Amino acid sequence: MSTSYSQIIERLFFNSYTEGAREVQFERSDIERAAADLGIPLPKNLGDVVYSFRYRATLPESIRAKAPEGEIWIIRPAGRALYKFVAIPDHPLTPNVILAQKKISDATRGIVVRYSLNDEQALLVKIRYNRLIDIFTGITCYSLQNHLRTTVVEMGQVETDEVYVGIDRRGVQYVLPIQAKRKTDKLNIVQIEQDFAVCTQKFPDLLCRAIAAQFIDDNTIVLFGFEQNEDGVSRTDEKHYRLVGPDEVTVDDLRAYRDRLN
Repeated sequence: MSTSYSQIIERLFFNSYTEGAREVQFERSDIERAAADLGIPLPKNLGDVVYSFRYRATLPESIRAKAPEGEIWIIRPAGRALYKFVAIPDHPLTPNVILAQKKISDATRGIVVRYSLNDEQALLVKIRYNRLIDIFTGITCYSLQNHLRTTVVEMGQVETDEVYVGIDRRGVQYVLPIQAKRKTDKLNIVQIEQDFAVCTQKFPDLLCRAIAAQFIDDNTIVLFGFEQNEDGVSRTDEKHYRLVGPDEVTVDDLRAYRDRLN
């Protein structure tokens, strides 16, 4: 992570932080003032400073040290060009490494895999071709839109990697926002909160089931399911799927799957 980005984010935090605070608000325009105060070049893309620490990079130790015990700081949107550091319980969204895997015969077209531009795109493609959202949820699902970028009241601009819609055997209709992460990226609860907010505002008549996906390795994908209640967002499900050749799904595998409770 750029040293200048770390210096700027520290300045943004400590310019408004008071001891014991659980929220620290700042504006996009404060980035310009922070760079000027520090005497460092202004980033070409101001938004990348915030984006980097929301989704990719770890906040500097000086900021992390100010989090209450057992909590961490995250950055949430707070309106158009407004953001805030918020202290939340430290519950990392990482795959359970001992969870059993399910083998799925890989239906991804070779030419599609070859020309996928990055890990995130390859992940979305493999999920789509193998109908993993259907398998994970038990709902018949259809991809509606990639990279939905929209504005949510009190949050500002947000982006979802892909949106599915679906229907179950009772006729209930769903909207399923998907957050896709490369192996090296960190899954952030803020993105899941944003997905629920998008669904509430843009698809009020559909039942929202937010999902996050991440590569464990090139052929193994973890899917997380979430629900939202009065206490916030909770992780409700996690499944690991390993994409293999058709001959690699053995009779013993099929028998084992029949015997599993879920």
